[in-house]
Amino acid sequence: MDRLLNVITVFSALLIGLVLGSVRRAHIRPEYSVSWLLAAFVLLALSRWRALQDWIAAALGLNDAALVLLIMAGAVFVLVLFRFSLIISNLKDSNVALMQRVAILEFHLTNLDEKNKAAAGN
Repeated sequence: MDRLLNVITVFSALLIGLVLGSVRRAHIRPEYSVSWLLAAFVLLALSRWRALQDWIAAALGLNDAALVLLIMAGAVFVLVLFRFSLIISNLKDSNVALMQRVAILEFHLTNLDEKNKAAAGN
């Protein structure tokens, strides 16, 4: 159990460092890094706070705190992935709307160019 807690602690610390480094190098936008940082800090708290593990285990009716830690880690990352799915869906919708506006603008420019050529030819 202690080995698992130590591994989760190291993993959380590495995740925090990776996210902060990525923000610093502008590989990830700060507003998206918040979810990952929150997830890493939740894992760090769960891996170090034994009373919280025991309380969650009792609330869920589980005997093993390690199982609680793994369930909570999975739940945290499922929530982060769900949030990013929402963001990606929103970006896709925005891209479709933007492509439609560009197509309309191109259509208007083509019509304007044809009118100018026709007026210059007369």
